[in-house]
Amino acid sequence: MPEVITIGEVLVEVMAREINQKFSEPGEFVGPFPSGAPAIFIDQVAKMGVSCGIISKVGNDDFGYLNQKRLEKDGVDTSYLAVSDEHTTGVAFVTYMDNGDREFIFHLKEAAPGYISEDDIDEGYFEDCKYLHLMGCSLFNKSIRKAIGKALDIASEKGVRISFDPNVRKELLQDKEIKDLFDRILDQCYIFLPGEEELKFVTGYDREEEAIQYLRNKGVEIIAVKKGRRGSKVYTDEVTYTLKPFKVEEVDPTGAGDTYDGALIASLVNGKGFEKALRYASAAGALAVTTKGPMEGTRTVPELDEFIKSQQKM
Repeated sequence: MPEVITIGEVLVEVMAREINQKFSEPGEFVGPFPSGAPAIFIDQVAKMGVSCGIISKVGNDDFGYLNQKRLEKDGVDTSYLAVSDEHTTGVAFVTYMDNGDREFIFHLKEAAPGYISEDDIDEGYFEDCKYLHLMGCSLFNKSIRKAIGKALDIASEKGVRISFDPNVRKELLQDKEIKDLFDRILDQCYIFLPGEEELKFVTGYDREEEAIQYLRNKGVEIIAVKKGRRGSKVYTDEVTYTLKPFKVEEVDPTGAGDTYDGALIASLVNGKGFEKALRYASAAGALAVTTKGPMEGTRTVPELDEFIKSQQKM
């Protein structure tokens, strides 16, 4: 049974070829690439040699096959990656702006991941689980929210730690049902992995110190605030770590946060020690942006070691 489990969307991503390319005008796109934040996360975990699995659904189509083949090749258990004959695999279209922003068009509402349900959550699958990783972007419909709620109950009963990346737009938290589940996840959360802006709107505090104290009062033990090109800052009860960014040339930022999450959780499961786990997380996030395609930047431990060593020589 897997030591790390995630639940959520698996999809393909189709990317604009040119910077500032508009969806409202004809243009060239590249892809499809395997994608979906939970899928990217779990692929990074697998690449680091940790037993892991994903609970999700794809369509009985080539996009679904593309994802299933990739995850299995990298070592992810796909026993609970169901294949639907009724719904297609989700698709995300993305275009990049020269200021670093991205614009998305998602085809997810009626896609297969939206039909993940409580019936897909098998208590026995969590028998050896150490971490259940959840993402705010996966709370997009009622069915999957119920599935995550059931998984939280099982995690609580079995002593499984929750890692949580909010990865959600602020406006979604105006929905009471989503906000309630968000708060429930935070109440059980062991490791919280927000970006700077996410930290503000999730906690309601503009000052980082106040936001961190709010989360500590809720019982969150580790808070890793991802700051993009400025690295990350990690808070624990005992110490605060400021992690400078590795120097890389950015090609595609999509998936960097997910690989950071995956490398951190995998390293902790592997018993690497917290400081080394943070170095791996930072390195994985940096390397993720150097390759076009959201899942194409995941790396193995030897690859991360080589990259870290090369940076130390600079």
